[in-house]
Amino acid sequence: MSEYSMADAMKQFLNQSRLKGYIQAFQIEEAWEKIMGKTIAKYTEKIQIHGHTLYINTTVAPLKQELSYQKEKIIQRVNEALGEKVIKEVVIK
Repeated sequence: MSEYSMADAMKQFLNQSRLKGYIQAFQIEEAWEKIMGKTIAKYTEKIQIHGHTLYINTTVAPLKQELSYQKEKIIQRVNEALGEKVIKEVVIK
């Protein structure tokens, strides 16, 4: 039987569980201001991940438009923050 470090065991567990998406969403929320800046973070109401899609909620119409132009940049920055390519699509609500 092979031995695992605690970190490896946790990674394997998270990869096989439904918790991974929730944890990644939490990580993104925690780093959102650093990823996108203070102004965008201030007016972003909710961030969710379902599968490989990041959902960003805001009621500020100009921000919705600006974020829609930056979808590729958001995907790149979020994936960098997570350390893996998780997000493939961004939906602005």
